[in-house]
Amino acid sequence: MVESAPDGGGEHFGSAWDQLNQFADMIVREGEKRGLVGPRELDRLWTRHILNSSAVLDFVPEAGSVIDVGSGAGFPGLVVAICRPKCSVTLVDSMDRRCTWLEDAVDELGLQNTQVLHGRSEKLIGRTSADIVTARAVARLRKLLGWTMPLLSSGGSLLALKGVSVDEEIDEAIPELRRYKAAFADVHAVTPFGTHEETQVLEVRKKG
Repeated sequence: MVESAPDGGGEHFGSAWDQLNQFADMIVREGEKRGLVGPRELDRLWTRHILNSSAVLDFVPEAGSVIDVGSGAGFPGLVVAICRPKCSVTLVDSMDRRCTWLEDAVDELGLQNTQVLHGRSEKLIGRTSADIVTARAVARLRKLLGWTMPLLSSGGSLLALKGVSVDEEIDEAIPELRRYKAAFADVHAVTPFGTHEETQVLEVRKKG
């Protein structure tokens, strides 16, 4: 059974709400067929994926540049692109079929602020940078830092959606945090609109 969108979404998300619903419809229609989500994921499509992705929005400026690493089905990258139309958003994934899906989604949603890059994030180092880098379910922090921190502009932030082991990940990544010149690593506990589950947004700020 497909989970329904929560009530009050139009008031909370404003003009982005229609596009979020359109994105959800695309996932329902194509997601399982394209191998992007499992059949059991549709019964929590909103709470576990779309609304969970929105947890990063409090830390993404209204305008600026964003790179989403390991975009997959578009969480959180497409959600950010929809909700921050003045941001320039780059979706990065190493799998060709996922990039094809992302390009189709960008076209169908009519997103003018979004581009898709096929490849590994390490290949972008030295070629591009952004104010914000986002990641969800990509890797543990000590590995993720090497893929993301070099993509950040000075003073920029990595925003990673993490689970209950986030403090443990920070502790084991202390050498890498120093190596990649992190100013701080803070954990923000967020309960996204329309959900009752707290999620952890890990913010790693790069020194200016």
